[in-house]
This record gives sequence, structure tokens and C-alpha cells, in this order.
Amino acid sequence: MSAKRMLVFVMIIGSIVLSACSGGAASAPTTAPVATEAVAVQPTEAAKELVPVDEGGLPEVDPGALTGEIYTAGSSTVGPLTEAVIEQFINEGFTGQIKNDIIGSGAGFERFCVSGETDVANASRAIKSSEVESCAQLTPARTPIEFRVGTDAIAVVVSKDNTFATDITLAELAMLFTTAENWSDVRAEWPNEPIQRFTPGTDSGTFDFFVEVVIQKPQKLEKIEDAKALALSASNLQTSEDDNVLVQGVEGSPYAIGYFGFAYYQEQAANLHALSIDGVAPSGETAESGDYVLARPLFIYSDAEIMKAKPQVAAFINYYLTYVNDLIGEVGYFPASAEALDQAKQAWLDAMQ
Repeated sequence: MSAKRMLVFVMIIGSIVLSACSGGAASAPTTAPVATEAVAVQPTEAAKELVPVDEGGLPEVDPGALTGEIYTAGSSTVGPLTEAVIEQFINEGFTGQIKNDIIGSGAGFERFCVSGETDVANASRAIKSSEVESCAQLTPARTPIEFRVGTDAIAVVVSKDNTFATDITLAELAMLFTTAENWSDVRAEWPNEPIQRFTPGTDSGTFDFFVEVVIQKPQKLEKIEDAKALALSASNLQTSEDDNVLVQGVEGSPYAIGYFGFAYYQEQAANLHALSIDGVAPSGETAESGDYVLARPLFIYSDAEIMKAKPQVAAFINYYLTYVNDLIGEVGYFPASAEALDQAKQAWLDAMQ
């Protein structure tokens, strides 16, 4: 280890120890807004020079030396991945309490940026500028830091009992989730049976991403709200923030169709069929290459002051970034690129300066 890296390593550990000795708890946030402008945390040139990730990565974490509370909430897609990290973190000795609520990306950002309840937000989409502004209005203000943790390919699925739909175009997919009432409205040779739709709810980042890619952009709609209105006005529509409910709904009928994160499809692949879109099936290879149109990044978010005030939160995020690639395949998603993961690790180091 170089002398420079040793110096910064000691500084990081020292800040965590001092925070622990001072109580390890952040000031209680309030929902009362104050006029505070969001200021992005910018990595210093010194930090980049002293501790580049490729010189050895993040400081080692010993979960058994940590305690306290950690509260995460958000995406139903990222939730299972966070659960897997939590399970390993506890198995390796963490004695504190960890709560992980699966409520959708939008609801997760509300708890992080509006009520200020959570330490970490799980998200299957990038944070919106309006959510960053809400974080800035908290007391104390929060500046969200983005950590890329993986890649998903949203699976569009039908029941195994569906023997007619295998590959669809993007335009047909839009019809299936908006104006078409019967399957035969999409293709004349398909059954003259009502389409039964199962989709994530409006708090879901999966819903936002799907509507933007499948409806808004192809139809050149100016506002995402207009695309959402089209999707929500479709007949025979059932929405849920619980992807397991969607899985069960699609499995129950040969005329049902739905979409959700790849992990939920993989878990029930014996009972479901994932449709190809314009000839491309969802997979790790097509998600990484970008050939599959519904591939998307997965994130967690936190705040530098939370991480400094709560050593257990900083250590958990460190641990997450260190071991996520060992766990992500088992959960059913795909690793982020090495460059994206290195950027996330560098963001952790910058936050702890």
C-alpha cells in the first residue's frame, strides 16, 4: 500500500471511529421545508489522485465490528438484491437492525427525500430533479449520491399456456399495453380474446421506465404524464407494487401479459415465457450490449452526511459495492460494467472525505 493511500485510508477510518464515538446517529430529519439549495458533492482532485479505485478499492469492512440501525426502502426490482446483501452482511456478523421496505422507487425516494426516514434508497431509475430538490429542503438538507449496483432487463411475459405470442415488435408492445382490447387487435391471427394486463403501479421505477421507452418516446409525446395516462386507461388492467402479484396474475391465464424485473421472471421461468422484442430476447449479453430495448441500470442512493454520522450505513454501502457482483447473478440480474462499479466506489471514497 502506497504512503498516500495509507494516509487517506487512516483518515477514512478515523472519521468513522470519531462518528461512532459521538453517538453514530444523524440529527432527526423533519418534513418541514426550508429554503435550501441543493449542491452536488464534487470529488476533489486530491481525492481522485490519492485514492484511485484501481489501487486497491474500498477499505475492508468487518460486519462483526458494527452495530446500529440501517433503513433502506424503494424499488421492488432492487429490493431482492439489497436483501441478498443484507443476508450476507448479517451472516458475517452484523449485530444491528436492518429494515428493507419494498415499496417502489418513487415511494422510496419519498421516504428518503420528503420524510427523511431512510438511510438508503433503492431505485430502478435515476433520481428526478424534483426529488433532489425535495432532499435539499429537508432539515438537515440531503444531497443524494448515486451508486450504480447492477443491470436489469425488464421481462415482458406471458403464461406457458400462451402458445401464440413469442416475438413482438416495439409498436405491438405499445398496443398491448394501451389501446388494443383483444389479442386479435394486435395481430389478426391471434385469438379474439380480451388482453388481461398486469403491470407495476405508478410508484414503480419499472412502470416509469417501461412507459417512457415503449410509449412516450416512440409516439413522440412531450410529457411522460400523457404516456402514463394512456397506459393506465387500458382495459382489463391490474397494477401492483408487489411483483409477485403480477407473476401470479400472468400465470393464471393464457391471455394475460405483464412485465417486471428479470429476477422475478427467472424465479418463475417454468411457468412463464419471456417475449423477444424485435427479435431480441432478454439476457445478460443483450442487456450489457444494449440490444435489448428494456435493459436499464439499477441504483442505490445515500447522502455523505448520513454516511459520516452513521458508520454502519457507510460500511453497509461499502460492503454492498464490494460484494454485489458475487450475489447479483444468484438474484437474477446482471453486473454493472467495471467502469460503472468503479465510479460507484469512487463516489463512496469522495463522500467519506
